[in-house]
Amino acid sequence: MLSRLGLALWQFDRVDATSGWLELLVQGLRVDFATFCWLWGAAALGTAIFSGEHAIGRIWTLILRVWLTLGLLTIVVLEISTPSFIAEYGIRPNRLYVEYLIYPKEVFSMLWAGRKVELILSALISTAVFIGGWKLSGKLTQNQTYPRWYWRPVLGVLVIAITILGARSSLGHRPLNPSLVAFSSDPLVNSLVTNSAYSLVFAIKQMGSEADAAKIYGKLPEDEIVSIIRRESGRPLADFQSNEFPSVSYNTASYQGKPKNLVIILQESLGAQFVGSLGGLPLTPNIDELSKEAWAFDRMYATGTRSVRGIEAVVTGFTPTPARAVVKLGLSQSGFFSLASLLKQHGYHNQFIYGGESHFDNMRNFFLGNGFTDIVDEDDYENPNFSGSWGVSDEDLMYRANDEFERLHKEGKPFFSLVFSSSNHDPFEFPDDRIELYEQPKQTRNNAAKYADYAVGEFFKHAKKSDYWKDTVFVVVADHDSRVGGAELVPISRFRIPGLILGEGIEPRVDKRVTSQIDLGPTLLSLIGVSDSYPMLGRDLTKTPEDWPGRALMQYDKNLAYLRGDDVVILQPEHPASGFTYDPVAEKLTASPQSDEMKETALGWALWGSMAYQKGLHSDNKK
Repeated sequence: MLSRLGLALWQFDRVDATSGWLELLVQGLRVDFATFCWLWGAAALGTAIFSGEHAIGRIWTLILRVWLTLGLLTIVVLEISTPSFIAEYGIRPNRLYVEYLIYPKEVFSMLWAGRKVELILSALISTAVFIGGWKLSGKLTQNQTYPRWYWRPVLGVLVIAITILGARSSLGHRPLNPSLVAFSSDPLVNSLVTNSAYSLVFAIKQMGSEADAAKIYGKLPEDEIVSIIRRESGRPLADFQSNEFPSVSYNTASYQGKPKNLVIILQESLGAQFVGSLGGLPLTPNIDELSKEAWAFDRMYATGTRSVRGIEAVVTGFTPTPARAVVKLGLSQSGFFSLASLLKQHGYHNQFIYGGESHFDNMRNFFLGNGFTDIVDEDDYENPNFSGSWGVSDEDLMYRANDEFERLHKEGKPFFSLVFSSSNHDPFEFPDDRIELYEQPKQTRNNAAKYADYAVGEFFKHAKKSDYWKDTVFVVVADHDSRVGGAELVPISRFRIPGLILGEGIEPRVDKRVTSQIDLGPTLLSLIGVSDSYPMLGRDLTKTPEDWPGRALMQYDKNLAYLRGDDVVILQPEHPASGFTYDPVAEKLTASPQSDEMKETALGWALWGSMAYQKGLHSDNKK
């Protein structure tokens, strides 16, 4: 409760805007009591049964002391790490907290490089809590009065009843869950009602069943889902070739010449807020200049808030779900459609170039299982100019990419390369004397974004002079924005990202339509001259009418936003669909009724991803 009060005072304006102080504290107590029942209910039962001066009682006392101490330590550690997590993700610890712990080397290096004070302070507090908790548990278990044997069954039943009722915290069909105590349209305020231990355990529990969006948003018949996604894809129904793989359609490329190379430069955490040409901070002079000679998308939106979600959308064209991205899921580790798996069948050399360790977030395994044959990562760089927590610098990455493309071009084989940057990531390490710093100190998010732009500029200086330039289509796109958060159910403005397509023959233009990362795959295949069947549902924007209002899908934790023009439907767990209107200038959502058709379409998109994953429908099998 002390932590909750501190966090609420830190976020005073947002809590006050909801007029929710009473709800926050009362429902917070409810969640805390439920947490105590889950954490120590079994310990209380054991004490009722086993405590005493006998040998079993002494063993139980030792077990109880360890249980109490570790329970207290867990609660405190999670709460003291919560402010940093909220600052980064705009919500209490959730499954991302667990996913990052899978990679302790990278995460510890990042924390040590950028958050030494926080890390040392957390270690000191944790040590003090452990020592203090152990001493306190000793005092609590001394000089106890033990009940007589005939009262123990009664006491045990009473403890069981209190534990079950307290843990459920409800006499209704559903036990306590975050949706039950949510009262605001601000996700952060709703998360403050819980505590971080409860929030994290609930998220872990959901990871086992989250792949099925129908359990979260509601159901539709499968034939209706198929009808919706086919209609929304903008393709003639006659182009869909299979009932077994209902999203597979044949797509004729707009460009009919010799197939071109494809290079996708995926920029880490580079949201529109950092891009000058999109109205953001003046940190990207090179990207701004490139946009003048590119097909530049003014309203392109990421599908999520993690790199693997961006990879999922850009490389496979898969729609977002409340589950983890397919890069990390078991059923998609081989035979899952990707641009690489399709281009491999057309004789392309497929390559992933990264400055860090490619095993991070399971990228290496996913790529090698789905069409990529060549991976360059941190160990493959000899004498890099700079190395940091996340590997070699972006300039080393870009210089290596240029060398690889020149080599592949000389070999005469078409190539597809995904180049993934990493310098624009906490702790924001990059070489000295490359850019004029935007602010002090050096290692800040804004300075790192400016350095990432510098590296992109360096790459294109070399690429434009190369022999491969005229035979290649280039894309510069972000995986997601940085620090995605806000007071809305889905902070749409924080999903807006830069997207540029350029190369010889690409007509410069600014595209004002709403577009999504899932539209890039079909559009790029069309531009490089590859006609084929595939399961991607994004639009080929070379063939989509200019008056199409556009659409985008955005997954924000368990909430999904479907944006069509400026109309929005947001799906939430165990809540009816909500309608809004989005003002892209003011970057504000306003509650507004939306049609049943639009709500059903949003649900169809939400359910398709889970259905396609579970049934293997997004396969590289082109039946």
